[in-house]
Amino acid sequence: MKVRSTVGAIAALAVFSGTAWAEDISVKIGVLNDRSGIYSDITGEGSVAAAKMAVEDFLAKNSGVKVEIVSADHQNKPDIASNIARKWYDEDNVDIIADLPASSTALAVAEVSREKDKIVFVSGGGTSDLTGKNCSPNTIHWTYDTWALANGTASAMVGEGIKKWFFITADYAFGHALERDTSELVKASGGEVLGAARYPYPGQDFSSYLLQAQQSGAQAIGLANAGGDFINSVKQASEFGIVQGGQNLAGLLVFISDVHALGLQAAQGLYLTEAFYWNQNDKTRAWSDRFSKLMNGSKPGSAHAGVYASVLHYLDAVKKANSKDAKAVMAQLKSAPVEDDLFGKSTVRPDGRVTHDMYLYKVKTPAESTGDWDYYTVAATIPADKAFRPVDEAKCNFK
Repeated sequence: MKVRSTVGAIAALAVFSGTAWAEDISVKIGVLNDRSGIYSDITGEGSVAAAKMAVEDFLAKNSGVKVEIVSADHQNKPDIASNIARKWYDEDNVDIIADLPASSTALAVAEVSREKDKIVFVSGGGTSDLTGKNCSPNTIHWTYDTWALANGTASAMVGEGIKKWFFITADYAFGHALERDTSELVKASGGEVLGAARYPYPGQDFSSYLLQAQQSGAQAIGLANAGGDFINSVKQASEFGIVQGGQNLAGLLVFISDVHALGLQAAQGLYLTEAFYWNQNDKTRAWSDRFSKLMNGSKPGSAHAGVYASVLHYLDAVKKANSKDAKAVMAQLKSAPVEDDLFGKSTVRPDGRVTHDMYLYKVKTPAESTGDWDYYTVAATIPADKAFRPVDEAKCNFK
């Protein structure tokens, strides 16, 4: 098994002005994601940069801890992800694993982490099963999930009268969960699901699936995919004249790097639900400017922001618990709301779901944009208590 890996270490430099730690603590954080495939733009090296920024910001205010970051490419394959996780935990003394795009890899590593009694922070993976039927006392799900995406985009579009839906779905855990959650919300809002076409993940040629969607008579074609698959399906939909023919494309997981790759001419008017936008306010702009300097001018997406927030709050919880013990750190994380510059106030629920405000955005026209990466306008703010699946509906049982 070939694993691309980078390692970096940062020692504590600043003076901690509160209660002294009982002893120095060394923490090792693993960022496990797609470094070379269809999700490399939305996670990849950007997530490693975000983790390093979190360490830098934590150490600027705290001493008594040493932090090392390691990273590897799971190639979007659950078996490779599981093998890396086991090696990290058993041989390399990694304390937590973060990021994990591709829901199948997130689910696989969550199981390994539970077995090893280690904490996993999922920021890139989206399936709501991570805090539902596959929940674990060792898993925290940051940023977004398939239920929240469906709740934002589907509910808004059905509310505008776009009630008949057809799905083009990536045939793996994430795509299935996104189709399922969106379908349930479409129906609950008074809409109708006419059908779905599932393609082998990752996909290349979407023509036959788009033809099925065209012939279905649906008003909305829900794209239950992400990254390079989403970009390619939108490009091919343009070639088929989908939107010109009167149907609407619903991007059910869209990152700003996707819009950047498509360009505003192709993406304009698209509705999408997101947890973070770099141009949201002064604090997000300041953090994003720092990120851009590390990433050759690219702006961060929500998965990058989620890695930053999860690593920052993990380190703070270790400090407050004065321990790396998973149960002690999880108890600390769940004991009170946390707050940062990117998501504002967030709450870690008993099922591991992190709740915060979500946003329904509309992609600007080329004429509306004021410059590079200025792509979104806020169509609606979805408050934290409405943005995510209610905890009593999650069917989470840790036993």
